[in-house]
Amino acid sequence: MQLTVRGGTLVTCDPDDRIAEGDLVARGTAVVQVGGHARRIPGEIARVLDASGCAVIPGFVQAHVHLCQALFRGMADDMPLLEWLKTRIWPLEAAHDERSLAASAELGLAEMIRAGTTTILDMGTVRAHDAVMDACARSGIRAKSGKTMMDQGDGVPKGLRESTRASLAESERLERTWTGKADGRLGYAYAPRFILSCTEALVRGACERAEASGALVHTHAAEHPSERHAVRRALGRDDIDVLRSWGVKGPRAILAHGVQLTDDEARLLAADGTRVVHCPSANLKLGSGIARIAELDAIGIALALGADGAPCNNNMDPWTELRHAALLAKVKSGTTALPARRALRLATIDGARALGLGDLTGSLEVGKRADFVVVRLDGVHAEPGPDVLSKLVYACTARDVVHVVVDGQILVKDGVPLRHDPAEIAARARVQARKVAHRAGL
Repeated sequence: MQLTVRGGTLVTCDPDDRIAEGDLVARGTAVVQVGGHARRIPGEIARVLDASGCAVIPGFVQAHVHLCQALFRGMADDMPLLEWLKTRIWPLEAAHDERSLAASAELGLAEMIRAGTTTILDMGTVRAHDAVMDACARSGIRAKSGKTMMDQGDGVPKGLRESTRASLAESERLERTWTGKADGRLGYAYAPRFILSCTEALVRGACERAEASGALVHTHAAEHPSERHAVRRALGRDDIDVLRSWGVKGPRAILAHGVQLTDDEARLLAADGTRVVHCPSANLKLGSGIARIAELDAIGIALALGADGAPCNNNMDPWTELRHAALLAKVKSGTTALPARRALRLATIDGARALGLGDLTGSLEVGKRADFVVVRLDGVHAEPGPDVLSKLVYACTARDVVHVVVDGQILVKDGVPLRHDPAEIAARARVQARKVAHRAGL
């Protein structure tokens, strides 16, 4: 079956950063034409999406999200990181059951897909992670995800604490069960939460298993000053030093945040090929600081963007993260830092590369998967600027998204989600959020 996206401005994010007028054509799951005028193959069923007055861009890649926390939006505002975790997030996560986890994942996925996110790296909670993986499979999104791993920690509730052996065994089971499912759209990431909630044996065990299978290792690091001080008190070293010595390094290691990275640490991460995910809105709300993203980019760290979780954002909107990343870089490093073209690549092809998916998605190229978004450029909030990149990064919002396609499948058409009913998802989320809060005693 042929899918033609007709008459748009194609922003490819390919190696040449081409911008072209014309059609995009997909056949099955793959892109077969970028630019020019599409020809219909006789006898083949054809679908056409109108892109006149629109940009066609690669789908956004969000490389650090927490689907399990979408249900907690607005329940943990205006608090510092460690207090936020111990008094709100951990008790709420411990109160999840399969129904509430499914409702939370469906809510987060509905928000992200409608806004143009086509690929995610997700960190779950400790238990019942099959519910999250199932929601990802049903949604149509491309996802790598893993249960969070926690075998120690001050203030960790009983419902989240697990033995080292049980944590590793459950992670292995989930990897075997879900890797390659949903026509290959799903993958696994071992997810030791952060250094204060994990023993050395757990982190090393996760890294060994990821090394053996080719999975990712996904954790939080260098996020908040209070976290860094706590790590020094407990271990006598900074978290980056400890994590590297335990095996969290290299192209399969994904570190969320990196706000507190020193120059020496950044150079080590760049040399290792370790990935760092910038979460600008969450860093602002939790008071973590502003990551020196332009400097980290110049040092050579492989970077990506992510919204983090709804309780520390309170959105999971890729457009907000894109704009914040570009603007905050100018506050931190000067007005020429992270121009629009560079920022858009962070949200697309660089995110895909960070997740080991750069040969599959992240740019509009013949042979890659048909993961793309059609975005209106003619809204009153975006006109009359002539530069399409400027419009996309500084002016466009989620409400401008018209069509969303993953693996050649249309997930959003003319602004309407095709695989779920947003009203039903929101209603179910409200019911389950009340139940979780009650079980958590909040």
